[in-house]
Amino acid sequence: MESSVLVTKDLNAWYGDNHVLQDISMSFPHNHVIAVMGPSGCGKSTFIRCLNRIHELTPGARTEGTVRLDDQDIYSMSAIKLRRRVGMVFQKPNPFPTMSIHDNVLAGYKLNNIKLDSEERERIVHDALIGAGLWEEVKDTLHQKGTFLSGGQQQRLCIARTIAMKPEVLLLDEPTSALDPISAGKIEDLIVELKKQYTIIVVTHNMQQAARVSDKTAFFYLGELAEYGKTDKIFTDPQNPKTQSYITGRFS
Repeated sequence: MESSVLVTKDLNAWYGDNHVLQDISMSFPHNHVIAVMGPSGCGKSTFIRCLNRIHELTPGARTEGTVRLDDQDIYSMSAIKLRRRVGMVFQKPNPFPTMSIHDNVLAGYKLNNIKLDSEERERIVHDALIGAGLWEEVKDTLHQKGTFLSGGQQQRLCIARTIAMKPEVLLLDEPTSALDPISAGKIEDLIVELKKQYTIIVVTHNMQQAARVSDKTAFFYLGELAEYGKTDKIFTDPQNPKTQSYITGRFS
């Protein structure tokens, strides 16, 4: 039986009176890529924002239910510590504009007031950029601003900044939607490589991408989890008619 790093049970979420997630129960195995797909407005991004408690930063937002990380209730730990263990990369690349590539990678340590000696800093920067597939492209320009990079490189820098903190789970919210196909392909290759070390949950509108990179796929519809299972089965033999309609393009 697969062991799970993250489990949700009867998770509900609201924005004010808008009930956007209804009774979501899922488990996320170690070293898997899980794709979350569904029509716009179905709750995909809200769901992953709940997993590291970014959802609660929105005024009027609230949740009910249980989310457990390594069998610990995420609401029993500090949000700052949780976000070090469950890192998130957003749809639009967002390197800190005043920081160099080097300092962007270390930003999490600075924000958390974690002191590092110079040797530790250089090792972390090197390892994170290697892990994000970016080292060879930027090793000679580490002290230039991260915003000088291309869109695809900026997104990989954001991934490097996240994995520098050595999280257990990576949340990727449509990480390639703002990128050209070549840059998107590099991110997809990176996702497959990174699952050796992390559990990765990726929100995507791109069904071909979900089929290429994920081990399991969840289909959300109108705030509910319509279907969740192995990706090849979801795409070849979906059990829910709504999943079948979405995959065959009858609604989007």
